[in-house]
Amino acid sequence: MSWNTQAQPQWGQPPVQPPKPPGSRPGWAQKRVVIPSAVGLFFIGVIIGSAGSSGTETTSSAKPEPRVTVTVTAQPKQAGKPDDKPAEPKEKAKPTAEDTGEEASVPNFVGMGLQSAQDTAQTKGFYGLSSHDSLGRDRLQALDRNWKVCSQNIKAGKKVPTETKLDFGAVKLEEDCPAKDEEPLEAAGSKMPNLAGKSVKAARGTLDSGTSVTVTDAAEGRMVLMESNWKVCTQTPGPGTKLNGQPVEITAVKFEENCP
Repeated sequence: MSWNTQAQPQWGQPPVQPPKPPGSRPGWAQKRVVIPSAVGLFFIGVIIGSAGSSGTETTSSAKPEPRVTVTVTAQPKQAGKPDDKPAEPKEKAKPTAEDTGEEASVPNFVGMGLQSAQDTAQTKGFYGLSSHDSLGRDRLQALDRNWKVCSQNIKAGKKVPTETKLDFGAVKLEEDCPAKDEEPLEAAGSKMPNLAGKSVKAARGTLDSGTSVTVTDAAEGRMVLMESNWKVCTQTPGPGTKLNGQPVEITAVKFEENCP
């Protein structure tokens, strides 16, 4: 049986501390060791790694890549290779009779429709074509199929250079050809021409373009709209009067009507 020989504190006195071994430090001088958690260690590693990568540069990343320059010398293209495309030929101007000396016999166009006459002329090599109103009314042949040929300026059967200009006198299909084409009015000049029986359009065309012209209906007071369908009955000033810029007055009726 062992007895505890350590002295027990008396009532009311502080407990007696056991003696400390020699060389031991006081409690306040002892270090406290803190063991960091796993999450803390992870963030510390990330921060250190970032600082190391941003502050230093490896030798491989700093060294620039070498540039390679290739020199290509163009070789002259040899003629006759399959990939050579021949140059497109330029469109040549149509040769004229003066250049080639070509001649052709002029067909008989009288009685043909104006469109058919023009087509036939072209097949013979004649390309200079024109037409006029055989009745002298100065109407335009707007739709050639509605007109027929009454006369031609070159006699049928005559052989001429194909550069010769052919002119056709024509009337509308429902009209009769005149025995002779009406002579076109010449420019008025210094004297007033005789306009009686001529179309108002032709009469206006013979006067100077600056002349003031007044046209009235001689029969019923109608408006004169399509002047090529109206013929002159009276005129002021009269034929042969000297012209010095004075206005011209004309009365007219339609061609199928008689002047009053």
